[in-house]
Amino acid sequence: MSIYAIGDIHGCFEEFQRLLEIVDFDAAEDRIWHVGDLVNGGPQSLETVRWFKDHDQVATSVLGNHDLHLIAVALGVHKKRSKDTFDDILLAPDRGELIDWLRPRPLLVVDKGRVLVHAGLLPQWSVAEASELARQVEELLTSSKPEQLLEVMYGNNPKCCDDVQTLEGRWRLTINAMTRMRVLEANGDLNFSYKSTYEDIPPDKMAWFDADQPAWADHQIICGHWSALGLHRTERITALDTGCRWGGKLSAYRLDDEAIFEVDAG
Repeated sequence: MSIYAIGDIHGCFEEFQRLLEIVDFDAAEDRIWHVGDLVNGGPQSLETVRWFKDHDQVATSVLGNHDLHLIAVALGVHKKRSKDTFDDILLAPDRGELIDWLRPRPLLVVDKGRVLVHAGLLPQWSVAEASELARQVEELLTSSKPEQLLEVMYGNNPKCCDDVQTLEGRWRLTINAMTRMRVLEANGDLNFSYKSTYEDIPPDKMAWFDADQPAWADHQIICGHWSALGLHRTERITALDTGCRWGGKLSAYRLDDEAIFEVDAG
């Protein structure tokens, strides 16, 4: 059995199918870990979510920021943006079933020294602490009133653990770190404005995974979200968003031998 971690699909369903062909994926034997953002950007969000729902026993996807945004729009908590490309889901006859399937997806998966998460973990969090924070958000999303989370999900504050003063602030910081984070300020605050390459990070900022002695460092993190970072591998992380939605590539990482497989967009 092989486990293939796959970068942000973003509705690029045709590329995803080609990638499965390249790795000779066998649903009877193999497993998929997806780093989140199944939807939004590419033309086939509906087909992508349907495939993962139909392969629920063999394919795991954590929630990305675009997945959470789709849930909020579908439940009437937030308005759809002009750039959103998930109308195919919102207009689908099985819309309710798909959203009900998406809501219980995890924010975080921990398995044999590895962590699957969309964006990353704050350096102050051990994996045990991050797992508990994720569990709290997951329980709210699957509750009878997910709106209590979704209504306070949007926003950039608090920017660090020390600034958390309310439950709502803790939920928002958890979601922002795990689904939106790219870089930190020198003082450790989240910075959401920087979206460029690793090489061009200003000297007063740092990639979240370059923080000194992070509490989660006893695990390897598999993530995506940061398309300008591209395929980035260190002892600490394997980042897999290679920008398929922007005309780049869709990438897979086979966990057992660390092999990389890629297909071009289009």
